[in-house]
Amino acid sequence: MVEMFREVVESTMGYSLTNVSDSLIILMGIVLSLLLIVSIFALGVQIVLAIKYHKYNKKKNSIDMKGQDIARKILDDNGLQHIKVKSSGSILFGNSYSHYFKKVRLRRFTWKKNSVSALAMASQKSCLAILDKENDPDMKTRIRLTPFIYFGPIAFIPLIIIGILIDFLILHSQAAICTIALTILGVIIYLISFIMSIKVLKTEIKAQNKSYEVLKNNNMATDEEIEMLKKLYKLYNIQYVNDMIIALLEFIYRILQIFAATQNASSSSSD
Repeated sequence: MVEMFREVVESTMGYSLTNVSDSLIILMGIVLSLLLIVSIFALGVQIVLAIKYHKYNKKKNSIDMKGQDIARKILDDNGLQHIKVKSSGSILFGNSYSHYFKKVRLRRFTWKKNSVSALAMASQKSCLAILDKENDPDMKTRIRLTPFIYFGPIAFIPLIIIGILIDFLILHSQAAICTIALTILGVIIYLISFIMSIKVLKTEIKAQNKSYEVLKNNNMATDEEIEMLKKLYKLYNIQYVNDMIIALLEFIYRILQIFAATQNASSSSSD
């Protein structure tokens, strides 16, 4: 088992790890195995979500309104006339709400569709704007720490590279002072990002629950449509949790890679 894990880990690292301890290799192998299992499950969820989204996007909603009109009505009815509703083909933003740009963005698939999927996306993202207006505490925290959510994971690797370059070019430190310091900083930023991702999920679920309330109170959805929305939102939530778990496992594996490379290098130098 150890040798099998060692071969797999070495293939991901790109070089021999003969000087790395068996315990560390086993730990890296376990993380890789978990990453594979979760990734396969996530792929299955994405396929089911895509099928369900497409199915509901072909089903006409009971109020015969397009996504842009649904969002506009909900926003206007809640005193949010200043919030714009825009079409988005962006992978980064997609169906979303931006506090800073004062926009609800809807993908082109739902922007001009009078479908159940359009009803789901337009109402939920508009309800994020309502939570913002109501100064929901989770929403306020999400808005304040938005940069950490998006850029925390991106900053991790560059910080380590900068530390290595400073140590190599300037300090020539055997203790790798800057590498260690910036790695710790990267870890902290990444962990803040991960914690805030949990906060994002919490606000998304709050907005989903609020959308049921808004749609029922304004007779904008039948009971059958509400049940469809619940199924669609549930898949989105599962996908979001899967993405968080995958990101966390990848992060753990990167940390273990650093330990393995350090252990491998120190053992080689002592030999």
